[in-house]
Amino acid sequence: MEHTFLPISKEDMKKQGISTLDFVYVIGDAYVDHPSFGHAIISRILQAHGYTVGIISQPDWTDEDSIAILGKPRLGFLVSAGNMDSMVNHYSVSKRRRERDLFTPGGIMGKRPDYATIVYGNLIRKKFKDSPILIGGIEASLRRLGHYDYWSNKVKRSILLDSCADLLMYGMGEKSIVEIADALDAGIDVSYLTYIRGTVFRTKDEDLIKDAIRLPSFSEIRANKESYAKSFYTQYCNTDPFHGQQLCEQYEEHLYVVQNPPCEPLTQLEMDDVYALPFCKTYHPTYEALGGVPAIKEVQFSLISNRGCFGGCNFCALTFHQGRIIQTRSHESILAEAREMTKHPQFKGYIHDVGGPTANFRQPACEKQLTKGACAKKQCLFPAPCKNLKVDHSDYVALLRKLRKLPGVKKVFIRSGIRFDYLIADSDETFLKELCQYHISGQLKVAPEHISDAVLTMLGKPEMAVYQRFCKRYAKMNESLHRKQYLVPYLMSSHPGSTLKEAIELAEFLRDEHLSPQQVQDFYPTPSTISTCMYYTGLDPRTMKKVYVATNPHEKAMQRALIQYKDPKNYELVKEALYKAHREDLIGFSKECLIPPRKLKPKKHEENNHNLKRSGHKPHKIAKQTSKKRK
Repeated sequence: MEHTFLPISKEDMKKQGISTLDFVYVIGDAYVDHPSFGHAIISRILQAHGYTVGIISQPDWTDEDSIAILGKPRLGFLVSAGNMDSMVNHYSVSKRRRERDLFTPGGIMGKRPDYATIVYGNLIRKKFKDSPILIGGIEASLRRLGHYDYWSNKVKRSILLDSCADLLMYGMGEKSIVEIADALDAGIDVSYLTYIRGTVFRTKDEDLIKDAIRLPSFSEIRANKESYAKSFYTQYCNTDPFHGQQLCEQYEEHLYVVQNPPCEPLTQLEMDDVYALPFCKTYHPTYEALGGVPAIKEVQFSLISNRGCFGGCNFCALTFHQGRIIQTRSHESILAEAREMTKHPQFKGYIHDVGGPTANFRQPACEKQLTKGACAKKQCLFPAPCKNLKVDHSDYVALLRKLRKLPGVKKVFIRSGIRFDYLIADSDETFLKELCQYHISGQLKVAPEHISDAVLTMLGKPEMAVYQRFCKRYAKMNESLHRKQYLVPYLMSSHPGSTLKEAIELAEFLRDEHLSPQQVQDFYPTPSTISTCMYYTGLDPRTMKKVYVATNPHEKAMQRALIQYKDPKNYELVKEALYKAHREDLIGFSKECLIPPRKLKPKKHEENNHNLKRSGHKPHKIAKQTSKKRK
C-alpha cells in the first residue's frame, strides 16, 4: 500500500481535506518520513491518534513569514533542530564549519541556523504570540537544564527559556506527546501542563516544586565549577523512570525550570506499534531534483531492533536521552519490515544493519530493571560486569537466523556497535561464531577507544585486558572458520584523563599491533555527558576528584597526531610531543621508534658540489680561512 506524506503546503492540505492543522512541526532537517528520524515518529504518532500535522522543513529563519506557510495551528507548534544538535551538525570538534549537512537535500550546508531550536522558537513567538510552542528532539533534550556549551565556552540557560517555548519534551517523546495533545485538545491551557512525565516546564508557583530536588541555582553553576559538577551528577542519577525524581533549577528570584521524571520505557507491543505506522520510508519527493537527502543511505535498508543502552560510556548522551533500559521490537515486527524492504526496487539483497545504540543488547541488563529500574550509582558493565547482569545472545541469534532465511536476502550485516566486553562475558560462543561467519565482511569495527587503563576509567570502558581477550577469541574463531577477518578499533584522543604520556602509550600499542588508523575521533564535548562535565570542570562528578583535561588546541593536535604518527604531515607534532614527554628514545631507526630523525638539509656549498658532480664538473674546493696573528 502506498503511503502519503504529511502536508508541507496549503495545496497539500487542500488535497488531504484539511482546512486547519492541529499541529505544525518546524524541523531543522529535511522532511524524511522514516522511523530513524524523530520528527517522522512524533508526527505519525499524532496522526495515529487522530491529529493532523503539517511539516515546515528548514524555514528561512531571516523571514518570519516562512513559518506561517501552513497557517496558525489549532493546538500548537512543535519544534526540533533535527536528528543532531545543530552545533554538532555545523561544526567539527576544532570548531571549523563542516562542508556538508547529510540531513539537508543535496548535502548543502547552511540551511538551518546555529542553535536552531532557539532561533525557530523565537521566530514563531514573534509571529504567533499566543500559540503554544513545544520543543523536543536531541538538541532540546540534552540542553533541558543549565548546561555547558562547548562552542561558546559558556554555561547556558535551559533551552526552554531561550527558545520562548512553553514546554520541553525530553527523551524519545512518544508517550508525552500524546498526553500533551490530548490535554490541549480538551481545552487545558499549556501553562497547566506541569504534570506530564518526560517534560520540562517553567513556573513561579513554589507549590508545584515542594517535593522536587533543588539543584544549585543557575547563577551558582555559572559561577562555580564544583557546583556545576554536583548539579550534573544529581541530574545523571535521576535519569531513570522508576526512581528518578522531579528536579528544580532556580533562575530569577521566583522563576524555576522544573524537570519531571522520565517517561516509562515502551513495552515491546508499544515499540511494535510505533514501527508499524504508515511511514513512507524515504525523503519527500520535492528533494529529488536536488539529489535527495544523503542521510537516507545509512538507514534505508537497516533495521532498528532496540533502543536504550546499559553500556554507560561517559562520553555518550544516551543515558540522558534514550535511557539505560533496553527496549526491543518483536521478531515479527522486524521480519515484517524486512519483508517489505525486499520489495523495494533499489534493494540488492543486503540488509545493512540490525541493531540500535548497541547491536547485541536485546533485553534489559537484569530482571530488576523491569520493576526497579537501572541502578543510580552503579554501572552494568563497568568497571566489571555486574553479578546480576544477564548475558544472553540467544534471542539476537534467533532473530538473525530468521532474517538470513528470508527470500531475497543475500546477507545481513551488523554495523551498529558491538559491545565486546558483553560478548566475551557470554560462555556460549554461538553468537561470536555466527557473527564471524555470516554478519561481517572482512573486518569488524569495535570501540576500545583507548588502551590506557587510566583513560579507560574516565571513559567508562573496560580495562585493556578485556579488549585483548576479545581480540584473541575473535582471531581464534576466525581461524577455526578459515577466514581472514580483521578488527578495526575506534580510538579517541584527548579525552579527559589523557596526557601526552597516555597518548604515547596508545601510539606504542598501535606500533606493536601494526595498526594505522585512518580515522581518529578527537573528544567532542557535547551537552549532557559525564565526559563533557569533566572537560568543563576538571572534576569527575562521580567522585569530585580532579581530572587532567587537554583543552589547549595545540596539545589536542599533538595527541591526535600521535595516533596517526606514520602520517608524514604529523611528523613535527609527533616529534614535539615526544620531546615534551621526554621520550626521545622513540625517535630513531630501531623498530621500537615511532619516527626517524629527519636529515638536515645540506649546506649550500655542499648542495652546489653535489650538483656539479652530477653534471660531470669537478667540485670547487673551499679554501680554509686562516688568520695571521699580528705581531
